[in-house]
Amino acid sequence: GQVLELLRAVQRGSEDRKGSLGRLRRALQNEETQQKFVRLDGSIRTLTGLFTSSLADMQLEAARCLHELSHSSDPTVAEACLPMTSYLLTYLSGHSVEFTELCLYTLGNLVVESEAVRKQLLPQGIIPVLASCIQSPHEAVLEGVGYVLSQLLQAKESPMEIIPQVLDSVLPQHMLRLVCSGLKAGLGAAVEFAWCLHYIICRHKSNTVLLALGAVPALTSLLLDLASEIPQDAPEGLELLVCPVLRCLSNLLAETGCQVQDERLLIALFLLLQCFLQQHPFLVQECLWLLNNLTADDPFLCSALLSLDLLPALLQLLPCSQMASVLVLTVLCNIAEQGPFPCQRLLQQPILPLLLPILTQPHPEALGQCLELLHLLFLHCPQAAADFTRQGGNQALEQHQSTPELQERAQALLDMVRQPLGA
Repeated sequence: GQVLELLRAVQRGSEDRKGSLGRLRRALQNEETQQKFVRLDGSIRTLTGLFTSSLADMQLEAARCLHELSHSSDPTVAEACLPMTSYLLTYLSGHSVEFTELCLYTLGNLVVESEAVRKQLLPQGIIPVLASCIQSPHEAVLEGVGYVLSQLLQAKESPMEIIPQVLDSVLPQHMLRLVCSGLKAGLGAAVEFAWCLHYIICRHKSNTVLLALGAVPALTSLLLDLASEIPQDAPEGLELLVCPVLRCLSNLLAETGCQVQDERLLIALFLLLQCFLQQHPFLVQECLWLLNNLTADDPFLCSALLSLDLLPALLQLLPCSQMASVLVLTVLCNIAEQGPFPCQRLLQQPILPLLLPILTQPHPEALGQCLELLHLLFLHCPQAAADFTRQGGNQALEQHQSTPELQERAQALLDMVRQPLGA
């Protein structure tokens, strides 16, 4: 009843049509009202008529009604808005910032809820339209573009249908530019586009386009800038940008095998770790994941980590969390794989006493990495096996002789420990 009344008032075009639209907009904040509204005959037609009218204030108020509808989590509501999508795209150019921003967020919301909407928007040219909007000088518009794009890139059909179109456009170079100027231009847009890059890197087999645009050096230099900002005047919410940037770089290194031979990045990572450890512990494993990808099969960075004396700081992170502990052990294995000298450097730290408690914990992944590290240390520095025995390590290993997935490795280590030195 009430919804029908509101619609009639809007349709009648009485003096206070704008007021009626305002009341309708407030009513459409309710999920049930949204569903009733789209089922009413002529409701979307009426809204489309006002949305495309030449009266700017009517148009804006109709856009706000549409934006409320787009918040619905019911796909039938999103699909009722299908007749609007071509207008929403058309209006992304040449209107006020507020109107453009409303259209962008409405599109982004509709994209989340409905595959039918996404299927219609692609042939209507949403990618070229976003490629033109991303060149806007307005932070609010850029943030909106980032929102729409990140919703599109997360869609299940994205790897086949959306990412190739994005990579063929000018979007990637502008995304990279906006992510890297996040500290100066605007953090909100930078965060959105950093997640966009992350979705592309994770869901696309070949990242030649991003590599050719210099994504690895650009993101490396951004992390150096972010780390140098931290102690003095880090803007609020900086961790929200650091997280996807770390992921982008980690995944690019893991997938493409390119290396970053820059020891400053190691220092930057430890500064970030130090800064975020207390307030944002979720970033610890992001930093460690990148550190692992940097040091894997990279003698230069493994030896830089030792010569910059970053080992004590790394070892302090062992008890942080189960995941942190696995990643720290993996980085230590990367170092130990480099041979006798790095192993001696590791053993100058109180590393054996730190490993013993891990051997008594019921975490298979951490245990597996711990056994791997002990194997490398005993292999390259037989003296370490004797120290390990003196510190009561054998009893800890003996516990695992009956664990199916660990028994062979535990036995192999016990055999190494029991060999006389110099044999």
